[in-house]
Amino acid sequence: MRLTTLLDTDRTGSGPWPAAASTTTNDERQSFDQLVADFIPCRSGDPELWFAEQTSQVERAKALCRECPLIEGCLAGAIERAEPWGVWGGEVFVGGVVVATKRGRGRPRKNAVVA
Repeated sequence: MRLTTLLDTDRTGSGPWPAAASTTTNDERQSFDQLVADFIPCRSGDPELWFAEQTSQVERAKALCRECPLIEGCLAGAIERAEPWGVWGGEVFVGGVVVATKRGRGRPRKNAVVA
């Protein structure tokens, strides 16, 4: 069974999945969550990394996303929700839009770049 199929199953009372009547026990849900955490970097690592300000940390989060089996679904969901910021599906979102690179905090250039 593919991991994406597992994640599409009922998750009563947690996450973006709709709540529905289910026969799964709390122990089964916890073991499922642990199984998922082993495969998904954003669940097993530091969550602050996906919302970092420093370019090096943002690039690290993007690299971890590239190893994730759910990258396509994560990116599609973030685009649909117009996530305001963070790394989702290996892409950087700023203001609900995908940007190529995140510019660090600081002052803009004094002189415009000559084309």
